[in-house]
Amino acid sequence: MTDRPLIALTRRLPAACEQRVEARFALRLGDDDAVFTPEKIIKHAEGAAALIVTPTEQFTPAVIAALPASVKIISCVSVGFEHVDLPAARARGLRVAHTPDVLTDATADLTLLLILAATRRAGEGERMVRAGAWTGLRPNLLLGRQIKGLRLGIVGMGRIGAAAARRAQAFGMKILYHNRAPSDLVPGAVFVPSLEDLLRQSDVLSLHCPLSAQTKGLLNAARIALLPDGAVVVNTARGGLIEDDALIAALRTGKIYGAGLDVFANEPAIDPRYRTLENVFLLPHIGSGTVETRTAMGMLAIDNAEAVIEGREPPHPLV
Repeated sequence: MTDRPLIALTRRLPAACEQRVEARFALRLGDDDAVFTPEKIIKHAEGAAALIVTPTEQFTPAVIAALPASVKIISCVSVGFEHVDLPAARARGLRVAHTPDVLTDATADLTLLLILAATRRAGEGERMVRAGAWTGLRPNLLLGRQIKGLRLGIVGMGRIGAAAARRAQAFGMKILYHNRAPSDLVPGAVFVPSLEDLLRQSDVLSLHCPLSAQTKGLLNAARIALLPDGAVVVNTARGGLIEDDALIAALRTGKIYGAGLDVFANEPAIDPRYRTLENVFLLPHIGSGTVETRTAMGMLAIDNAEAVIEGREPPHPLV
C-alpha cells in the first residue's frame, strides 16, 4: 500500500515512461496484448487518480458513468480521441487530454513509405522473395509507377498532412490539398476548396483528416469513381474514413492501382478480403511506431495526468 496517487496504464509504455511514473506515483500496468472490455476498464480504474489509455479502449457514456470517483483524468496516448465520449466526460467533470504534435514526423515518414510501397509494388516483391519465387532480374518484373510528377491530393492539411506533403515535394510530386481553409504550411501547394475537385485531380490520394460523424465513410464508391483511373489511395489517419466495400471493389477492377493502409475499420479485425489482394500494402497501425515518438507520446500523456493530479491545467486538454 502507498499514499502516492495511483496512475493506471491500460497498455505498456516504453520503459522510460513507466520508470518516470514509478518515481512519483503508484503504477498499475495493463496487458500489452489484450483489448480491454468495458468491465475490465472499470476494474482496472479502481482507486486510480488518472488513466493513461490508447484508442483501443472505448470510453462510452456508460463506461464513463461507471468509472470510480477517484478518477480525475483520462489521458490518451494518441492525437485522436474518438474513443472517448467527450460530452459524457464533461458532464461528469472528468478531464480528458491527448498528445498532439509529437507524432507528426513519424507518421509523415510512414505516409511516404506507403506511397512508395503502393506505387512500386513493394508488397508483391517482398512476398515473391520470401516465397522463393524470384527467378532473377527481368526487364518487365513488377513494373510499378514513378511518383515524380504525380499529383498528390492531401485531405486534411494539418501538421501531419503538411509534413507528408513537404516530404512528397522532395520526391518531385505536385501537391494539392483540401482543407477547411487555405494553409500556408506548404509553400507551392495548391488549395482545392471542393473535395470532389481534389479527387478528380489526385493521382495519389492521402487521407489525414480526423474521424467524425461527418468524415466517416468519406471515401465511398461515388468519390472513388471521381479519382483518375489507376489512382493510388493511402491512409495513415483512421480506418473509418474509407468504405471497405468500395475500396476493395475498386482495387479488384483496377480502378485503383494500389493502396497503402496503416489503419482499418474494426482493427485488428480487418476486412479479410484485403489479405487476398496483391495490390494492397498493409501495416498494423504503426504510424507513430518509433522508439522516439512513442516515448514522447507517453511522456506527454504523463504530463497531462500529472498536471491534473496536482491541480494544474493539463498541457493538451480536450475537456
